[in-house]
Amino acid sequence: MTRLSASSVRDAFAATLDRVAEGGERIVLDRRGKSVAALVPIEDLKLLREIEDRLDNEAAARAGTERGRIDWSALKRDLDL
Repeated sequence: MTRLSASSVRDAFAATLDRVAEGGERIVLDRRGKSVAALVPIEDLKLLREIEDRLDNEAAARAGTERGRIDWSALKRDLDL
């Protein structure tokens, strides 16, 4: 994975974007030596979203099989709603 400073990406944004969009390159952006963001191809983002949705669905399925009840009034009070 390529690492670039945020300032170098700013100075050559169009070329950097082409590297990601057309070349499929993943680029980590650093600011003052610290990683702060990443540029990834849209296909990678779609995959991340699919994984996140799958994990959410699995968690919801597990929650649906749990035993017991939570009192709605108590929950609202606990959440300060």
